[in-house]
Amino acid sequence: MQLRRGDVLGGAIAILDEYGLGDLTMRRLATSLGVQPGALYWHFPNKQTLLAAITDEMLAGVSAPIEVKDWDARLRTVAHRMRDALLAHRDGAELAAASYAARLATNGAHATLASTCGDAGLPDHESELAADALLYYILGQTMDEQSRMQMDSHGALAEDASPLYDSTSGTARFEYGLELFVDGVRSRLSEHAGR
Repeated sequence: MQLRRGDVLGGAIAILDEYGLGDLTMRRLATSLGVQPGALYWHFPNKQTLLAAITDEMLAGVSAPIEVKDWDARLRTVAHRMRDALLAHRDGAELAAASYAARLATNGAHATLASTCGDAGLPDHESELAADALLYYILGQTMDEQSRMQMDSHGALAEDASPLYDSTSGTARFEYGLELFVDGVRSRLSEHAGR
């Protein structure tokens, strides 16, 4: 059987989901696929490009068309899609943050955020900066949420620090920060309109 790129990617995602990012090694992946580690490098020249491909796969649906016309509703939709996609995979936010920091992810989510900010009326350079700010808010907030859930599942958090007993859910925290961001974009648009 010939090893295909999709097989490598699927095997890597399975290891990520079961064991986490720290245990996703090229050796472990090769063993799980029944090949020598060198066979993986035919499809991915190094682990960083594999991690970026996983990020792109995880976030593939984030940029799907959105039926709503209002820029703020579209921005909220994209942000929630990205958060949900990251939460669907163990260490998803940590992996994506590393891929974006290395500038290896295709950045489809970033492009969608930037174009939505542009549709709102922000100038191009501000749309790019706004997309950066929102992307890193999503990654950071989701990484914190995933870390707390994993620490709690291992009994590493005191009850008062456990997300299970927190009066404010991760979703509510996320939405509050997202609303601050949307309000900030509205404020910038008002400033531009007043000039």
